[in-house]
Amino acid sequence: MSEPLLIIDEPFKTLWSARDPFLAVEALTGEVFRELEARRTLRSEVAGRGYFVKIHRGVGWAEIVKNLLSLRLPVLGAGNEWLAIQRLTSLGVDTMHCVAFGQRGSNPATRHSFIVTEELAPTISLEDFCRNWPSQAPPPAFKRALIARVADMARRMHRGGVNHRDFYLCHFLLHLDPTPTASHLKLSIIDLHRAQVREKLPCRWRDKDLASLYFSALNIGLTRRDGLRFLRGYFGRSLRDILNQEAVLLGYLAREAERLQAKFLRKYAGSAPE
Repeated sequence: MSEPLLIIDEPFKTLWSARDPFLAVEALTGEVFRELEARRTLRSEVAGRGYFVKIHRGVGWAEIVKNLLSLRLPVLGAGNEWLAIQRLTSLGVDTMHCVAFGQRGSNPATRHSFIVTEELAPTISLEDFCRNWPSQAPPPAFKRALIARVADMARRMHRGGVNHRDFYLCHFLLHLDPTPTASHLKLSIIDLHRAQVREKLPCRWRDKDLASLYFSALNIGLTRRDGLRFLRGYFGRSLRDILNQEAVLLGYLAREAERLQAKFLRKYAGSAPE
């Protein structure tokens, strides 16, 4: 067995000083958000502060093979999230702050790992923040600033070799302290457990991220001009060049967003809130 990889900062460095961190993290209690045989996610409080804890216990060879046969890359542990946090931080993209990470075991099917990140609060997801925009439009300057910020974060992330694989508005957190304004707003990207980190991002994965983001923004009242504003911020080129040179991508985004919308409607048919 390979030596365990451990990175532990305060307050867990003191809290776990005389304990096996892999046993100590399993003993943490709090509000559980996901409980599966191979993965557990919860919010825990330590010394009066909130933390999110993700524990991976190994998915088994059957799950790995099933994912590979479906042409999906399996998530083998907390390492994905830890690597993505480090890369995004180096790129100047606001994200979670990791205070503890551990990984042990050379067998990918049984690898035990965990990651603990500081709670980002007070915040609200962009999905919730923008939900009422169709009936209660935000100030134009604020909307333009928010679109520009999302475009800049996406551009930095993709040019830096990271693709999210769950790139939806719900995974952008808007910080509420201080109150966000057009000239002062902060966004953080979260939920990076499926993210991939490379030296150079293939266009295929970039396009999938952009299609997911486009789909998640379909029903928040954005105009065609808003979409063009995002494209200009993301590509950093004139609209004339973008529309001429990225025609294939734009066609793909429209088709993929339509497919995702149809899939969403099939999944939640009859259960959507009135």
